[in-house]
Amino acid sequence: MYQNKIELSPQEILEKEFKIDTRGYRLKEVDQYLDIIIKDYEKFYTIINDLEKEKADLLGEIMRLKQELRTLKTNAEIVKNSSSDMPEVTNVDLLRRLSNLEKMVYGKDE
Repeated sequence: MYQNKIELSPQEILEKEFKIDTRGYRLKEVDQYLDIIIKDYEKFYTIINDLEKEKADLLGEIMRLKQELRTLKTNAEIVKNSSSDMPEVTNVDLLRRLSNLEKMVYGKDE
């Protein structure tokens, strides 16, 4: 994505030929400086590619989490609507049921 906005590639910098003038720059200094620029460009490309991959992964994770949230909201609505049709179960009801189960399992009549 960002590589389309970068004008020069490391290879283009490496292959650039300068015209030699009688009072031109020292070729060795220019070559050394261009080598530094090429290394930086290669690092930029690597960083950009890594960030683009990370961005794509994060966007995928966001989409997955949004879908999961929608599913959970739907399930919560279903539970909410279905529980309103049923009478509310209290702790007393649970204790009463537990007591009846104990009587059936252990055969004790209190």
